[in-house]
Amino acid sequence: MTGPEDDVADDFNADIVVTDDPRPDRPAAGWDDGRGVRFGAPAVVVLPYNESKSARNVMRSPEARLAEAEGLARAIALDVVYSEVIKLRVTSASTLFGKGQIARLAAAVAAHDAEIVIIDGAVSPIQQRNLEKTLKAKVIDRTGLILEIFGERASTREGTLQVELAHLQYQASRLVRSWTHLERQRGGFGFMGGPGESQIEADRRLIKDRIVRLKKELEDVRRTRGLHRRQRQKAPWPVVALVGYTNAGKSTLFNRLTGAEVRAEDLLFATLDPTMRAIKLPGYDKVVVSDTVGFVSDLPTQLVAAFRATLEEVVEADLIIHVRDISHPDSDAQAADVMAVLTGLGLADELKRVPLLTVFNKIDALDEDERAAVIQRAGEDAIAVSALTGEGLDALRAQTAILLRSGSHVHDIHLGAGEGRRMAWLYDHGEVVGRLDDEAGMTLQVRLSDTDRARFAAL
Repeated sequence: MTGPEDDVADDFNADIVVTDDPRPDRPAAGWDDGRGVRFGAPAVVVLPYNESKSARNVMRSPEARLAEAEGLARAIALDVVYSEVIKLRVTSASTLFGKGQIARLAAAVAAHDAEIVIIDGAVSPIQQRNLEKTLKAKVIDRTGLILEIFGERASTREGTLQVELAHLQYQASRLVRSWTHLERQRGGFGFMGGPGESQIEADRRLIKDRIVRLKKELEDVRRTRGLHRRQRQKAPWPVVALVGYTNAGKSTLFNRLTGAEVRAEDLLFATLDPTMRAIKLPGYDKVVVSDTVGFVSDLPTQLVAAFRATLEEVVEADLIIHVRDISHPDSDAQAADVMAVLTGLGLADELKRVPLLTVFNKIDALDEDERAAVIQRAGEDAIAVSALTGEGLDALRAQTAILLRSGSHVHDIHLGAGEGRRMAWLYDHGEVVGRLDDEAGMTLQVRLSDTDRARFAAL
């Protein structure tokens, strides 16, 4: 006699492939995971909504959460043909939804010929397999969807390694011993014979071995990144890091400030790999600006851990610019999510030491009254801009320069007659408030931040 847990995943684990290639080949037509799901496929998006249990309900409406889930689906070119908020009073351990809700969902899938159902929440392996059998469509949850997006967007060596590590950790968590087909044993080897190794043990071992190898490779990458970071700290250039919720306009702002051509689209997770460029600011001949990955609510724990090294670059910066889409109805909730991710990485103490400037972006999308209110709301710690039109960028550059000098002190610095380069650096990066010439050279009274004082000492 079999129950739902015995036939949970007759072939789910057959999709697991452990490969040395961090990005296994996929068909040119798009994503195909072995079951015919492809880019451009019709998709149904469902939000399970339990008002009493969901932490995301505190600041977001279910409609806004469903709209974000649809945006995530479109980020990998799926065609969203139907979406729905399904209210849950009781969660079914085997199917997540109730029988009537599943029947209605199955009808919607059939009516739209949907190939994939995206559930914006956590779905257990048992629930996933049972839903796939009933709905006759591929089912993935929020974590699986975000992992797919990151898998498509990563382009650097570090990015691809981080994404593959997150994928394998996610797969490993979905190997459960209730899947009886995985207990079929392989024959023994040599003269010993014996029961051999069960399939689930073999899959778990392969994944574990690959995870160990990936972590070693990432450690090498992180060591290199650490060396580069220390070199930048010795260099006489401050670093500004852009952070923000996905699709807040960071890359558009980055391109405006630097003249770069980083991919900037009205698309969630358009940017994944960090990019750095140098710009000029008032009083600075060079400032390094870093564009980072966008954040999202309920970011999978596997990705938070995998991208910790990348995000550590943020707290090593001299200034953090938090870019917000002020035209978005959930702008406040998105801002809270960004800070929650950084705090969740254990970086709260480091963040306290780094000045933070908020940018209210996309004011071009507001009406006149909303625009006036946002501009009134901005002050010394916030600047209202439109990265699209360029409005407010001069004020942003000026305020950035001011904050880079925050916490500065006046230092007496003696320079010899042949130290023209060091003198020029002080005039460029500090505020010279006094000068006394003598036979041996000169003594400058210069206002410098502690960071710039250390950079000057390293010249």
